[in-house]
Amino acid sequence: MDDLRIRDREPADLQRCLSVLADVHRLDRYPLNWPADPHQWLSPDNAQHAWIAETGPNTVVGHIAVHRTISADPASATVVEVSRLFVAPAARRYNTATKLLHHTRQWATEHQLDLTLEIVDDPRSAAAIALYEHTGWRHTHTTTAAWTSPEGRPVRLRRYTLTDNVPPNPST
Repeated sequence: MDDLRIRDREPADLQRCLSVLADVHRLDRYPLNWPADPHQWLSPDNAQHAWIAETGPNTVVGHIAVHRTISADPASATVVEVSRLFVAPAARRYNTATKLLHHTRQWATEHQLDLTLEIVDDPRSAAAIALYEHTGWRHTHTTTAAWTSPEGRPVRLRRYTLTDNVPPNPST
């Protein structure tokens, strides 16, 4: 995947992003609950920025976004949450997710923002958890989500933060 390019997501990219997301959901159950309105899920009201990874013309292979956090704490104005990170199954093992995370980290540094994220605490999340921890994210705590799994069970979420400088470029 030498021709991987990361760029700002545009409205015209949404349908291609949803196609990749559907493949990811079938394979990995991410998102755990398929959204009633997938377009709104990819572009919620608190969305601040989104990027895609693509190969060639119009071939979306990955997606990442940052969302403003919703909090009464004034300090939260300097924190955004990494969200909606997914990579097409065929683009895995090519550092696509690492490159998307690096790009987002650079953007946050330029805007003097700290990053957080949450991930479902489940054995199926092991590869993603390893990726985050390998790329410098620090697990801060685990909580129970306000929503449930498709089976109606409580969902545990691992929370991570990232407040340090940008790491070296993951090109290799």
